[in-house]
Amino acid sequence: MKSVFQSMTSRIILILVSGVVVSALLSLFLAFGERQRMIGQFRDFHAVERVAQFILSLETVSPDLRASYLSAASGIGIQAQLAESGDDIRPQSELAQRLEQRLLPGHEVASALPRSTDCTPPSRPGRPFQRRQHDFRAACEALLVTLQDGARVRLTVVPPRPPSFAPPPDFLDYGILFVLSVSALAAIVARMTMRPLKQLAQAATELGNNIDRPALPERGATEIRQAAAAFNAMQSRIRHHIRQRAHILAAITHDLQTPLTRLRLRLEKVDDTELRAKLISDLSAMQDMVREGLDLARSMDLAEAMQPLDLDSLIDSVCADAADAGQPVTATGTTTASVLARPTALRRCLTNLIDNAVKYGHSAQVSAVREGGLAVIRIRDSGPGIPEAELEKVFDPFYRLENSRSRDTGGTGLGLTIARNIVEQHGGTIRLSNASEGGLEVTVRLPVRA
Repeated sequence: MKSVFQSMTSRIILILVSGVVVSALLSLFLAFGERQRMIGQFRDFHAVERVAQFILSLETVSPDLRASYLSAASGIGIQAQLAESGDDIRPQSELAQRLEQRLLPGHEVASALPRSTDCTPPSRPGRPFQRRQHDFRAACEALLVTLQDGARVRLTVVPPRPPSFAPPPDFLDYGILFVLSVSALAAIVARMTMRPLKQLAQAATELGNNIDRPALPERGATEIRQAAAAFNAMQSRIRHHIRQRAHILAAITHDLQTPLTRLRLRLEKVDDTELRAKLISDLSAMQDMVREGLDLARSMDLAEAMQPLDLDSLIDSVCADAADAGQPVTATGTTTASVLARPTALRRCLTNLIDNAVKYGHSAQVSAVREGGLAVIRIRDSGPGIPEAELEKVFDPFYRLENSRSRDTGGTGLGLTIARNIVEQHGGTIRLSNASEGGLEVTVRLPVRA
């Protein structure tokens, strides 16, 4: 249950639905309380009116027939009989006052102490909405009414039964429909609210793979426009920084090639053969490092445009070029996939990986397959592999494993760095592992075009 409300959308829906439902229940509570009060007032008025009509009708009956009339006319809610002289008078109640105001002049109404046999006070189940300030509704009342001819009548009035709280039969159905409607509306509002945030998160994810992704549209609420503008400004600064760094590195490595070439020509004039060989060897290593640095700068250069690319054709072309150069390279499998890529950069990446496999592992076995939305390229060699603890470190610039990979040369330590830069620019991943059959396996995963 906790995982359901981890997303911001779910939490917004829960807050909106809870707020509306609680507000609706509170409104229903207040409305029902007001309804109960109005019904109570109406029933109180109806009780007074009924007693008044009873008294007025009694006025039309001759005195000698009143006793029998009272016995016959008494019904539900009113018991009437001729008054006796021993009735105890008490202060006039609200019912007595209202009844006296309702009757014609000449009538007097007094309150009497109810007898134990008059009525039994009604039981009072819990009624949270009933107003209790009317004493005459708390139990039955005894009234002494003086008629216009001076006769006195004792009335025992049973208060009207208070309305009970019973929801309508279709209350549950309407309640469920209301909650569903509110939930649907809350879901729409939440999705509209969260859409810009999701777009911002998606843009941040894509930024790591493509610094030249289109800028976020700056529209919507003020806060959304401000966030989009800040993100676009950040993307522009990062792009400028990366390009500036790549240009500086490219300029340095390019400018170093000319003096290194002149130095090589001058070394050829050294008479000492042994010294000349050592100096030329060191110079060759420096030139290799400069070339690798230039390749690293190119791997960070985002000037090349992204375009659809048939990955199988690219793999076949790279493997064919390597085979033509005499390298032991084999290719199997197809991805049947098209990727959005920078062709030159991706070719450089695959070429570097195959060259490394041949150089340090004596052969390269290239396989390609499609796994869902990914094109997977595996390049395996026949070498000794590398220690598990070093599998991630070899991607660091200038990190070399000369002892484990080759006793003759360890390269410059930039080849895998260049390959990872290019793969990550295409939204992919690259991983090294030691194959169970022996050798090192490089796995490249690239997202395919939808």
